Amino acid sequence: MILVTGGAGFIGSNILAALEEKGAGKLVVCDRLRSGTKWQNIAKRELADIVHPEQIFDFLEANAKHMEVVIHMGAISATTETDADKILANNFSLSLALWKWCALHDVRFIYASSAATYGDGTQGFDDDGSMEHLAHLRPLNAYGWSKHLFDRRVARKVWAGSRKPPQWAGLKFFNVYGPNEYHKGGQQSVVAQVYPHAEKNAAYQLFRSHNPKYPDGGQLRDFIWIGDVVDVVMWLVENPKVSGLFNVGTGKARSFLDLANAVYRAVGREPQIKFRDTPIEIRDKYQYFTQAKMERLHRAGYSKPFTSLEDGVEQYVKRYLASGDAYR
Repeated sequence: MILVTGGAGFIGSNILAALEEKGAGKLVVCDRLRSGTKWQNIAKRELADIVHPEQIFDFLEANAKHMEVVIHMGAISATTETDADKILANNFSLSLALWKWCALHDVRFIYASSAATYGDGTQGFDDDGSMEHLAHLRPLNAYGWSKHLFDRRVARKVWAGSRKPPQWAGLKFFNVYGPNEYHKGGQQSVVAQVYPHAEKNAAYQLFRSHNPKYPDGGQLRDFIWIGDVVDVVMWLVENPKVSGLFNVGTGKARSFLDLANAVYRAVGREPQIKFRDTPIEIRDKYQYFTQAKMERLHRAGYSKPFTSLEDGVEQYVKRYLASGDAYR
């Protein structure tokens, strides 16, 4: 049995699809579906159960003998969320309780961290999981801080020799795009936001640069196709001796303009890009550059090449957004 928290979310539902394709056994989702369309992310899956977060530990206790891996993707992931108490309860306290449960019951634990832990990037993007290195990072928002707080707690526990899960892996996801992100609204990837404009042959507005080092649309991100993210998770599931904190990006930063242009070209249109000012409320915390250092994951044994931006966007557009069935 494998439990995926946040299993009806973007990354979690794609992981579920891959697990099902691999015949991984009984799959269980822990998530809140609420009243929107999020349920469609898991509508194609054969699931053993769907558990509400408030019942997660009762469920785990009842199935402790059967649980093989907990893949913890559940979190408040909106970087614009301002209720720090709510973020802390979901992203730190629950994660810590799951770590303790997995350690006690010898269940493997793979969890989502985030590139938001790196803050403005002045300390670099090195996934060094030592307490000393992590202490220098300064996230810019409560979401990034909550993820960073848990990474630091894990580092402390590992350093102290405390009981830990037989496998543990924290994944610092960079800018992920792909199917099943539609419930995220304004937090969807730029690919999903550009597509309706490109499909109608209309212009799309990117944020104007307010940093003289970067041209308009030249802000750089490490964009990663969801298929590559899932491949990393599946590799960890298949390699239970690998533990650690790892970046999950491509290692190659690309501009928002590159990304938007790729969407237009994937639908056979000439790019039409305009620019608007970055909102004042996020302007002083805006990241102009992210790029994952990927050596640590490669040294651990992961060798599969990452999908290029153009190929990933084309897959997303043609296989999902323009296909009539956008869900994996």
